[in-house]
Amino acid sequence: MDGQSRETVEKKEKEPKVSVVREMISWIATFAVAMLVAVVLKNYVIINADIPTGSMENTIMPGDRLIGNRLAYVRAEPGRGDIVIFHYPDNEEDLYVKRIIGLPGETVTIEDGRVYIDGSTEPLEESYLKNNWFVSTGPYYFEIPEGSYLMLGDNRNDSWDARYWENTYVKREKILGKAVVIYWPFEDIGKL
Repeated sequence: MDGQSRETVEKKEKEPKVSVVREMISWIATFAVAMLVAVVLKNYVIINADIPTGSMENTIMPGDRLIGNRLAYVRAEPGRGDIVIFHYPDNEEDLYVKRIIGLPGETVTIEDGRVYIDGSTEPLEESYLKNNWFVSTGPYYFEIPEGSYLMLGDNRNDSWDARYWENTYVKREKILGKAVVIYWPFEDIGKL
């Protein structure tokens, strides 16, 4: 064999080993990038929530799973009527999903199952309520501190919400995201 032929044979013998190593590195790199993207999405872009109770019926049902947008309030403030995922103020290890009713600096009065904002004579329009509200209908009076929000469930007859909490208000920094879509079960898939 001449010199060139010997080099060609040696290269061909090494090629499969190099090719396998390159393929493994390619798979590992792809997996690492996918894991990094998943961690960034989970911790900085979306939040997942499982709904164990009927406190938000009929908007969100027990057993529903939803995704919240962690970036929703980067350039905007939470608004009245938004459904948000937040740390429960009496035990911050628990996550709750409720609707924002009162905004920072407002007064909220609840009388006979009607919500009044800042002394208004017209009650808040709440077409999302599950049914007629007859449990714990008031009177309640809330003075919402700056930087905090008042949260109530849509199923007011069966919702553990600000009316009962020891720490009544949810601070702005405890709101993790705005609920945007139900993704499970399939028959309930849709925007909130």
